[in-house]
Amino acid sequence: MNDELLPGFTARRVDAEGVGVNVRVAGDGPPLLLLHGYPQTHVIWHRVAPLLASRYTVVLTDLRGYGDSDKPASTAPGHAAYSKRAMAADQYLVMRELGFDRFAVAGHDRGGRVAHRLALDYADAVAALAVLDIVPTRHTFATADTHFALGYYHWFFLAAGNGIPEHLIGADPGFWVRTRMQARHHGGTPFHPTAMAEYVRCFSDPAAIHASCEDYRAATGIDLEHDEADAAAGRLVQCPVLALWGEHSFVGRSYDVLDVWRDYAKAVIGQALPCDHYVPEEAPEATASVLGEFLARQGWSS
Repeated sequence: MNDELLPGFTARRVDAEGVGVNVRVAGDGPPLLLLHGYPQTHVIWHRVAPLLASRYTVVLTDLRGYGDSDKPASTAPGHAAYSKRAMAADQYLVMRELGFDRFAVAGHDRGGRVAHRLALDYADAVAALAVLDIVPTRHTFATADTHFALGYYHWFFLAAGNGIPEHLIGADPGFWVRTRMQARHHGGTPFHPTAMAEYVRCFSDPAAIHASCEDYRAATGIDLEHDEADAAAGRLVQCPVLALWGEHSFVGRSYDVLDVWRDYAKAVIGQALPCDHYVPEEAPEATASVLGEFLARQGWSS
C-alpha cells in the first residue's frame, strides 16, 4: 500500500517460523502491538496509531490470512492453521524478532480474540491487554440466541463448508466488504475512502477470502476446545485488561461487557465510546486517549 494513511511508519516483513507477517513500525517508547479485525488490515489503526506513536513504539501487523501477510494452507484437523493459538504465536514471534520480550497489545474484533489468546499463552510477555468491541468467543457461543444469530449471521455464514462463502464473497468482494462495514457504522467518523479501497484490494485475493473463512471455522471448533480447557483449568488473563466497545454496537447493546470479561480476566476496566463496531476508525481520538491513559496507569509509558 502507499504511505498516505500511515506516513512515518516503516514497512517490514517478519518471518514467524515460516509465516511472513506484514509489519509497520513507528514511534519511540514502550512497545505497543495493535491488531486488526475482519475484514480489515492493520490500516484500521491509521487514525489511532499516529496519536500513540509519540509515546510508544507502535507495531501494526496484518494477521495471518489477512492483508499482505502470508495465507498458509489449512490442512490440519479443526482448521488449526487459523486457530487463535496459531495466530497469537505469529504475533509473539514478530515482537520477539523486533526485539521486544514484553509488550502491551490492543486488538479489535478478530484481533481482540487473537490478543486474548496471546495474553493467555504468553502471559510473561503481555504487560497489558485492550480488547475492542468483543466479548470472549466462548461466551458468545454459550449464550447465542436469535438476536445473536441475526446480528452476527456472518459468523455462521463464514464458517460454512463446501466453499460456499468463498464462492459467494468472491463474486463481488468489494460489495461484501463495503456493505458489511457500513452496516456496523453509526455516528462516528466516516471511513476514509483510501482505507476502504485498501480493505477491498486485500480482500479481492481469493486466498484472503478463504483464509478469513478458515479463521471463523476455527472459532467454532478448535478455538472453543482451547477456551474450554482454559475454563476447566481456571486460567484467567493475568495482566490488566481494558475493554472498550461502541455504545451503538451489537456488543454494547447485548452484553454487560465488563461483567462478562471479569469471568475471563483478573482485573478489568472499560467503557463505551460514541460509535458502533469499528471503534478505532469511528472514534479514534477517544480510543487513543483512553488507551493511553490505561497504559500509563499500568506504568507502560515513556
